[in-house]
Amino acid sequence: MFGRRKQVSTRIDTLLGKTARVDGDLEFSGGLHLDGRVNGNVRSNAEDGGALSVSESGFIEGNVEVTNIVMNGTVNGDMHARDRLVLGGSARVNGNVHYGVIEMAPGAVITGKLIPIGKDQPGSSETQPESAPTVAAAKSGA
Repeated sequence: MFGRRKQVSTRIDTLLGKTARVDGDLEFSGGLHLDGRVNGNVRSNAEDGGALSVSESGFIEGNVEVTNIVMNGTVNGDMHARDRLVLGGSARVNGNVHYGVIEMAPGAVITGKLIPIGKDQPGSSETQPESAPTVAAAKSGA
């Protein structure tokens, strides 16, 4: 409970700037930081982990499958965070979220289901509970 938190990799191997636009699927290894737009699916290599960070200006129109994700932008599609997902206050997800561990700041919005990934079958959506909760928004009252 009070132990050290597992740190998400902050190493960035690839940077897509604010004016960058990718039409098609994007596969990467290591760390990717996205400030621009991707019209396609985003995936990382499961063997090397993979870390994705999306800034407030970042936008993904497609599914995301990455080991560790720090999200502050928008995703229109399902997200699969094989290990850890951190949703910042400006994050918007329009789709189902599959996660190992999730951290969600006040203001983040998910329109879809939250589905925990089972330890016995990592990355498998077949481990979803029969009635996964649907989250419309998480907003701070203060």
